[in-house]
Amino acid sequence: MDCVWCEEKGAFETTTTVYWELPDGSRSIEITETPCIQCPSCGMNYQTEETIEEIENHFMMIDTKKLEKSLTFVEFLAVPTWLKKNYFNF
Repeated sequence: MDCVWCEEKGAFETTTTVYWELPDGSRSIEITETPCIQCPSCGMNYQTEETIEEIENHFMMIDTKKLEKSLTFVEFLAVPTWLKKNYFNF
């Protein structure tokens, strides 16, 4: 896999811990075991656009006031939604 940052070969899929600010800006939460791409050439650790969109869309469909300070990616996506889809994503 090619790294989107340095364009070198050798990047691979793994997981990492990310910190995400809530949409209302009130605080951030830790999301562990989040899918990412890691590049041994440049050292970057980044999420794909699909993963970022999945996280952002889920934030818009849940009650963020009830979120724990830290949860896994799978636990985060399992938080029940209020909406069937993110109607704010144009």
